[in-house]
Amino acid sequence: MRTVDEHLAQALAAVAQLPPFQQHLLDAHGCALCEDVEAGLDLPSFDNSSMDGYAIRREDVATASEGSPVVLPVSGDLPAGGVEALALAPGMALRIMTGAPVPHGADAVVPVEWTDGGVAKVSITRAPGDRDYIRRRGEDVRTGQLLVRAGTRLDARQIGLLASVGRDVVWVRPRPRVVVLSTGSELREPGQPLGVGAIYDSNSFTLAAAAREAGAIAYRVVGVPDDEREFMRVLEDQLIRADLVVTSGGVSVGAYDVVKTVLSRLGTVEFTTVAMQPGKPQGFGVVGEESTPIFTLPGNPVSAYVSFQVFVRPVLRKMLGLTPHVAPTVTATATGGWTSPEGKRQYTRVHYSVDEDGRAHVAPVGGPGSHLVAGLAGANALAIVPEDVTQVEEGTTLDVMLLDGEDAGGPSSHH
Repeated sequence: MRTVDEHLAQALAAVAQLPPFQQHLLDAHGCALCEDVEAGLDLPSFDNSSMDGYAIRREDVATASEGSPVVLPVSGDLPAGGVEALALAPGMALRIMTGAPVPHGADAVVPVEWTDGGVAKVSITRAPGDRDYIRRRGEDVRTGQLLVRAGTRLDARQIGLLASVGRDVVWVRPRPRVVVLSTGSELREPGQPLGVGAIYDSNSFTLAAAAREAGAIAYRVVGVPDDEREFMRVLEDQLIRADLVVTSGGVSVGAYDVVKTVLSRLGTVEFTTVAMQPGKPQGFGVVGEESTPIFTLPGNPVSAYVSFQVFVRPVLRKMLGLTPHVAPTVTATATGGWTSPEGKRQYTRVHYSVDEDGRAHVAPVGGPGSHLVAGLAGANALAIVPEDVTQVEEGTTLDVMLLDGEDAGGPSSHH
């Protein structure tokens, strides 16, 4: 029996980062950047008004007050996006909109709220300070400034920044294409009638959704019967579009464990037992001409999901070019006690919460059975019980793996 860390290390060593390619900005959302991006222009790229109001020379309105307003003739309008370059003559005002270029000669903008809103002439009741309500060229970003580092996972904020400096395509690592295969003659699609001895296939939905949460593109392949020839045919068909294959079920020691039977013959997939609970039977290797990596996960729903989080998600993070490969853990205190098998690392389904004083707690959810999917759905974290601990007491501090999809949109907020 190998340890969790040994099995994970073997899988990580067998996969490489996906090669980068150019992607349009919005399509690159969620992908890891493969280049340092520097600004090709200043932001703002010209002095512009931060208010609707009037561009003026401060010396012309220095005496303005509520009791003694200054009245200036208005010599024109400056809309946002206007291309006409106007200059401001002494003793005059120009009506200006938010975002419009500040005219040559103006050294402040008077907000419309400080005036009577006049069109031909304007009455100004307050004197502005120097550069008031002017956004200065380059005050946000300077040409040549490093904006986003290679390795950053692009979220909405970085996408907006890149667009604002005119980048339309970027070099990123693509999303891995994950094919999820569910095997078993007893499986039915949700929505179909069940019949005697049949169950609904939940694993392929769980694993495909988990792959998406990890940043991958997931394809769900269903209805693969317990037939060796048919399983091999489906697998070969799917390898054309797969960067990674994940199967669930058929890897134990039963007479109909087709996945194990077929893949063992190839000699490139190793089946083993891992010192963990749940998820003891595991398999990993490569298949096909392209040596596509394949994980064969246990068939019990909880075991399959936990195995995905512990082994598959770190591999997807490596393929995406994200570090660290293993999601960061937090620590929390157990609010109840439970037992753990000696010599195995236990991943206990728990509910993680933080109290008003900022202390983190975990409480076990549901029973220990690896078929109990309702308990899994109620959990938002996995508490990691070390191999040498057999009894978790109330008040024990544990490392906790958070499950709420922190890979999906961007960097984890749980460091």
